[in-house]
Amino acid sequence: MKPALYPNLIPSYEHERLAALQPYQVLATPGQELFNVFVGIVAKLLEAPIALVSLVRATDVVFVGNEGLPEATIVDREDSMCSVAILQDGLTVFADIATEPCALVNPFVAQQMQLGFYAGQALRTPAGVAIGSLCVLDRKPRRLTPAEGELLEQLALVAQDLLRLQATRAADPALVPALRARLDGPLQQSLTRLATLAELHAWETSGDAAEVQRYTASRLDEARHLTQAMHRELQAALGEAG
Repeated sequence: MKPALYPNLIPSYEHERLAALQPYQVLATPGQELFNVFVGIVAKLLEAPIALVSLVRATDVVFVGNEGLPEATIVDREDSMCSVAILQDGLTVFADIATEPCALVNPFVAQQMQLGFYAGQALRTPAGVAIGSLCVLDRKPRRLTPAEGELLEQLALVAQDLLRLQATRAADPALVPALRARLDGPLQQSLTRLATLAELHAWETSGDAAEVQRYTASRLDEARHLTQAMHRELQAALGEAG
């Protein structure tokens, strides 16, 4: 990190934020299977070639879930817009990075990667401290519709639950059997249904713009409701685990 160049990336509560991140450091290994499956579904649901679950550490950002960006699994904190997303209460959106780049991070990395769009939602601990983000990226500029933004926010709640679940399993293996009995079946069913919804969009061949719009709205609405149900199930199980 070069604080003289990018001082606004470091919040005043950074010490507390890094302390809150500590229990999740056990997950700071790129290529975690569960998160890779999850971000693959997120990318399809939001029609984005790239989706990531990130943890923002002191000097770098590690992508524990990575879809569509195999060349980068750990980047400098000053090079990642996820470092900006954790500073925001709501969605962080850059609709056209080429013409309106993010001034808080190194702009040359996005240029080199030919990124045109970024949308990210901060991932928080139960105490509300931002430790990472769920984001989607595109090679071209695009607009995030209100329905897509709402779905991304709901998916971020699931990502938070998954982070907490995996950290709990790693820290206390004794909880694994009970959590697996409660969650593995419903979790896999939900992931499968979300994946099916994402795939169905590719089969929509109607040339009627209004029909396509209605189909897309219906698909996103169903995905949102399923995501909310998945969040409730994970919250209940995590509550029982303490």
